[in-house]
Amino acid sequence: QVLAVIPGRISPRIMARKPIVGGNWKSNPAKLAEATSLVDAWKAKPFDASKVDMVVCPTALHIPFLKGSLEALGAQVCAQNVSATGFGAFTGEWSADHLVDAAIPWTLIGHSERRRLYGETDEVTAAKVEQCQKAGIKVMLCIGELLEERESGKTDEVNKRQLAACIPKITKWEDIVIAYEPVWAIGTGKVATPEQAEETHANIRAYLATAVSADVASSVRIQYGGSVSPDNCKELIGKPNIDGFLVGGASLKPTFMDIITACQG
Repeated sequence: QVLAVIPGRISPRIMARKPIVGGNWKSNPAKLAEATSLVDAWKAKPFDASKVDMVVCPTALHIPFLKGSLEALGAQVCAQNVSATGFGAFTGEWSADHLVDAAIPWTLIGHSERRRLYGETDEVTAAKVEQCQKAGIKVMLCIGELLEERESGKTDEVNKRQLAACIPKITKWEDIVIAYEPVWAIGTGKVATPEQAEETHANIRAYLATAVSADVASSVRIQYGGSVSPDNCKELIGKPNIDGFLVGGASLKPTFMDIITACQG
């Protein structure tokens, strides 16, 4: 349980937001055998799935081979991407309804690499969220600022803009997790200080309180992403507005389970 307090926005109250940790493997590892070995290594460090959600995002090609063993651990499987369209003549895409058919309950949307490297706009991100809301797919919705935006004081402005595009498409907030990832901290070894991360998460809640409702602001889970490791996760998860992590490189190691267990309290 954590105390959700946003001065002037939401009355102090105890919220039982279940921690959630995502592992985004990106285009890794190189071989299926490596992925299988990693999941086998995780078995040595069991966790309590009633206390923390563990969501793993393998490559699309690896998901069918790993899904059973991940679920046997108590983890949930997540796609790294989804189409903004449905069935039809959309070469190279898979739809939210395909995820339903494959019993894949989660997807990432809006990761900075999709936005920055593949030109996905706020509008495309919102269309993907809309498709998932209709299909009942849960979303880890990624938002976050570039280094120059942080240095020019535009962090909150960027987060609000990226969220504002998606808010009108969301009717089932219980299927949304927000992943705040300062782009300058992804894979760089740089980490926002716990105070910086907490301040930004609190500002996101404050914005949701005015743009949606106080109840949504208090109940939605907000992850921190950006060079999270077993060494820094305990201090970060101790902050009242940080509800877990979206982890990149550290999720490709056996010690990823140390992050999971740190979040289960």
